[in-house]
Amino acid sequence: MGVLEFNKLPINTLVGADWRTFKAVTKGRTIDKGYCGKFYLTKFVCRLLSLFAPIQKRRYERLLADKPLENDPVFILGHWRSGTTFVHSVLSCDKHFGYNTTYQTVFPHLMMFGQPFFKSCMSFLMPDKRPTDNMELAVDLPQEEEFSLGNMLPYIYYNFWYFPKDIQEYADKYLFQKDMSPEELALFEAEFIKLIKISLWNTGGNQFLSKNPPHTGRIKEILKMFPNAKFIYLMRNPYAVFRSTVSFFTATIQPLKLQDISAAEIEERVLSIYTQLYRSYEESKHLIPQGNLIEIKFEDFESDAYAMTEKIYKSLQIPGWDNAKDNIRAYLEKKKSYQKNTSSYDEHTKQQVQKHWRYAMEQWGYDI
Repeated sequence: MGVLEFNKLPINTLVGADWRTFKAVTKGRTIDKGYCGKFYLTKFVCRLLSLFAPIQKRRYERLLADKPLENDPVFILGHWRSGTTFVHSVLSCDKHFGYNTTYQTVFPHLMMFGQPFFKSCMSFLMPDKRPTDNMELAVDLPQEEEFSLGNMLPYIYYNFWYFPKDIQEYADKYLFQKDMSPEELALFEAEFIKLIKISLWNTGGNQFLSKNPPHTGRIKEILKMFPNAKFIYLMRNPYAVFRSTVSFFTATIQPLKLQDISAAEIEERVLSIYTQLYRSYEESKHLIPQGNLIEIKFEDFESDAYAMTEKIYKSLQIPGWDNAKDNIRAYLEKKKSYQKNTSSYDEHTKQQVQKHWRYAMEQWGYDI
């Protein structure tokens, strides 16, 4: 058990950004009263740690920059709280996959230098379970890469965690990549490739396994970068997604925010951005080459994860099932005792989902 609780962190995850990114992310943004101490402490630690970034830059350029990727990545897509974490954890049991780690999400510039020391510090401080769903937390476990990207360049959706008053601005420009300049998109592509190469180097894989809900809004850009990428799209009962996303966003934003946001505002943004993400995916999925996309309900995956994982491998023609299946089965056996945070759907949840997301329930065949 880590010594710090999420909602009592004295700094936020921007401590792991390079100095240029930190300045760009925070430039012109309002810091609300009560968060100046956190901001300045984060700024101080970031400035100190960013002094080490040139060491990794030199090592990356020497060891990895010119090394081509052997395979296009596999992307796990879906709205937050649609089961992407569980599917990511299962597939990452296959040793041919490489992935972004929890440590890397915060310290992407301290991967090829100083990792043992900084990782031990992070492990000592962080809790061992996510407060929203009891999923295990550890520095080397697979994690979504949006936080890593947010500490590598400023054009990333997750900057809204720090400045939630501007969440719609971040969504429009960086979640759906509307009106991003060619220079901004080029930097996104370069840093994403760098993240993938370092992730593979760090975990010893030869194909990157991505779990990152924001990529659901970036299919066109992803296909531009990786024309033969494979995609797994997860659907889940919108009642569960709404309740869980509001809880997740409310809990996660507390130690990160530098601005106040009300519970009503969080709920409003969850409702609207879900619809935008749903429509973006539906409008873009036809661009994915035939045979490179599988859509599954999380409830089906949860009920028989082993069989559904085998189906994913065969449908997408992912190599290595025979080598991976024993590790996957062992992981699933270990997780049988896992207890989710559960509760019945309250009337407010039912009303909001039926009012705003009824289209998804009807299309996916969920009981209204």
